[in-house]
Amino acid sequence: MEYLYFLANASLTQRVVDFLHVTRQLPVHSVTVLHQIDGWVVKVKMREPLKPQQDGDFRAFLNEIGIPYQPEVRVKMALWSLDAGQSPIEVMRRYQVAVVSHGHPDREEIEAFRKQFVNGLGYCPETLA
Repeated sequence: MEYLYFLANASLTQRVVDFLHVTRQLPVHSVTVLHQIDGWVVKVKMREPLKPQQDGDFRAFLNEIGIPYQPEVRVKMALWSLDAGQSPIEVMRRYQVAVVSHGHPDREEIEAFRKQFVNGLGYCPETLA
């Protein structure tokens, strides 16, 4: 069972990661976070299907802060390659996507990426707020 959502900014992306840390009853297998020019893509993969109530609650949470995402072929291939065990560096080179985090959800990786990107630009774009 997978959930794939598009989020507008880094703060919303961090909310998802924080929610997954707090909500221990969800059988999270992995979380993948990609940064794009216009926002963030978050894929949450579960080890097993959720109960209908859990699924509904989790979808409601995700729908409050983002929108379901239908990836273009390049992003779809990047996500598939990460799930197949390829390294994030290799995936970034091959598919020209920014892999911020893959595996265990990590708030610090998102924050480090955000800070490094902002420092490089000299200002903070809306998607990194």
